[in-house]
This record gives sequence, C-alpha cells and structure tokens, in this order.
Amino acid sequence: MPDIVVAFFALGLIAGLVKSDLKVPGQIYEILTILLMLSIGIKGGLALHSNGDSIVWSNLFLIMALGFLSPPILFPVLRKLVRLPRVDAISIAAHYGSVSAGTFAVAWALAESYQLPLAADTTLYLVILELPAIVLMLAFYHWRAQKDVANTSGAEGEQTTAASNPPASMGAIWHEALTSRGVILLMGGVVIGWLYGPSGLASIEGLVLNGFSALLALFLLEMGITTARICRPFPFKLWRLVLFAALAPLVMLWPGLLLGFYLELPTGSVLVLSALTASASYIAAPAAIRAAIPSADIGKAMLAALGITFPLNVLVYIPVLAVLLG
Repeated sequence: MPDIVVAFFALGLIAGLVKSDLKVPGQIYEILTILLMLSIGIKGGLALHSNGDSIVWSNLFLIMALGFLSPPILFPVLRKLVRLPRVDAISIAAHYGSVSAGTFAVAWALAESYQLPLAADTTLYLVILELPAIVLMLAFYHWRAQKDVANTSGAEGEQTTAASNPPASMGAIWHEALTSRGVILLMGGVVIGWLYGPSGLASIEGLVLNGFSALLALFLLEMGITTARICRPFPFKLWRLVLFAALAPLVMLWPGLLLGFYLELPTGSVLVLSALTASASYIAAPAAIRAAIPSADIGKAMLAALGITFPLNVLVYIPVLAVLLG
C-alpha cells in the first residue's frame, strides 16, 4: 500500500480525471501552503536547535552547487532536443534546476514512514536549492537579452521578443527571489524553530508540527485535482516536452543520490536530497519567471513540472526509491 499522503494525491487525481466537483477552496489552499512551508521550516529550525553543532557546512555548499550545475546542462537539452524557443528553454531550465516544496514534503513523510534517519540540516536542502537555478537562468536571460538589444535593432523572431520585453535588473531579480513567499516562510520558520526550540513552540505544536501529515494530505489532494486539470485534454502536440518531463526525474535524481552517498548522509537525507534534485519547482519559479520574463510560456512549465514530473515523483519514483533505501 502507498503511504497515506500519497493516497490523497491519487484521490485528487482521480477526482479531477472524472470531472468531479470536488475542490479545495482557493483561500483554504493558500492557508495550507503557508502552514506547510512554515511547518517544514520550523522542523528544520528545531533540528538545528538540538543538533546545530553537528552541521557540516561544507556539505551544504556542495549540495548548493547542484542548483547551479543543473540549468546549464538542461538548457541545451531543452533547446536542441525538446526544440523549445529560447525563452521557454530558459524558463523550464529554471523550473527544473529549482526544487519543489511539495516533493520535499512527500519525501520527508516517506522517510519518517520508513523510519529512515534524517540529518539535522535536511530542511536546509530545500532552502539552499530553491534559488540558485532561478537566479542563474534569469541572469542568463538578462545577459542574452542585453546582447540582443546591443547587436540588433529590428531582427525578427526571438531577438525581437527579447528586445521588446526589456529584462528586469539584477537587483530586481534578487529582490524577487529572496522575498518570495516560499523563501520568507522557510527561512523564517528555520529561524523561529532554531531560536525558540521545543519548549517555546509548545503552544503551536499541535497545528504546525503534529498536524504536518494532515496538512500535506490536503495539499496533495488539491495538487492531484490541479494536475488532472492541467493535463486535460492531454497535449499530444507537446510530446517532446511531455517525454522530457517524464524521463528527467529518473536522470536528475542520480546527482542527489550519488552526492548523498559520497557525503555519507543518513539514508533519509539521501532520499530527500535525491527527491529534490529530481523535482521541479511549481511555486517559486513560476512567480519569478512570470515577473522577469513576460514572454515565457508559463503554461508549458506548469504542464511539465506539475502535470507530469510531480505526479510521477509522488506516485512512482520517490516511493520506489524509499523502498530501495529502506
């Protein structure tokens, strides 16, 4: 039997596919998202409060490097093999170089379910892997767009698109990335958990900590419904992108898996790191890309990240990897 939180995603997916009127109200979903991210951050902060001296900072720098390495590899694949326009290749490389908080939460829940040990700083993997790819690809877009503007004044095609949509400044890009809701909640939760510890958080423990699985189950229920809506009707004309989204996690989990074993991380942390490198952002990246690259087709990114990669990770790839590591 699949883990209970995974079953809720399957329920939402089925409900969406049969066109049920089941839905999670928008305001409730927003609250779930806030509580889930805050809960993840606080869990990491509590671990730091109790085991802060055990953190190996050099390991975190190596893990962060994965966020910078993925996009330069993904971009030419998306450009040449998937045959996407440049702006869409940049956008999707940023989405897949970044990570998914929902996937992280599922991997964490599976690690706890299989009683796999987790390092104290595991939550920080999510924090340090979320931004590098987004900032790197936005900087790349910024550089290419400036180059196009300098070299051409009226070229057609992608160069005209870049020239007619002046890129945001790097200062604006950094501000957008560092002040996004996800980053504020995750980092704020880490700091609060680290400063207050278990005794200080006792008054909210029932909702934010003990209610983690319930929050995740309801969040995944809505994600299942959303996935079904995005994939209906199925976009056969984008078959190259769909194939990429299905196969990419199988390739991308290996850097996290190998690095986790190389660093001799606990098996639960290896599972979480592998799940993160196999995931694609559908919260932080769309917000940043939509603001900085208005010509990018966010629908394609959401189809790939949320419509294909996320359900395969949640229903197949991560549960299988959890069994193998357990």
